[in-house]
Amino acid sequence: MKKIHIIVSEFNNPIPEQLLQGALRALTDQKFSKQNIVVTKVPGAFELPIAALAAGQQMMTAAVICLGAVIRGETSHYDYVCSETARGIMDVGLKLMKPVIFGVLTTDNEAQAEARAKADKTNKGYECAIAALSMIKVLKSLR
Repeated sequence: MKKIHIIVSEFNNPIPEQLLQGALRALTDQKFSKQNIVVTKVPGAFELPIAALAAGQQMMTAAVICLGAVIRGETSHYDYVCSETARGIMDVGLKLMKPVIFGVLTTDNEAQAEARAKADKTNKGYECAIAALSMIKVLKSLR
């Protein structure tokens, strides 16, 4: 069976960890085998694309889910990180022709991030895992 890789940024924890728990819950809810889930942690959101590329290049990878949280601060650093992380993740998916899911929260404050990382089905990590499974099916049907 193919694997799903989940790449998680450690910056702004515990939000990314809560997204990870949501993704894992969605995959197990959908009966995806825990043995076929690989979790890799990276320092921050900016490092997600290169780790996604490395994970996605493996033959047994069906999809990669990138999770993280970028919370606006007082400088323009936020804009660069958000933009380049999104572009990098999209580039990886197009290069690999595999689902590479953008699950990076880009919020104005911590409260907004927390609201999107609740321990229920509104958790964006949960939604990203469902999107990954859906895109695996879509791409399989198109090939």
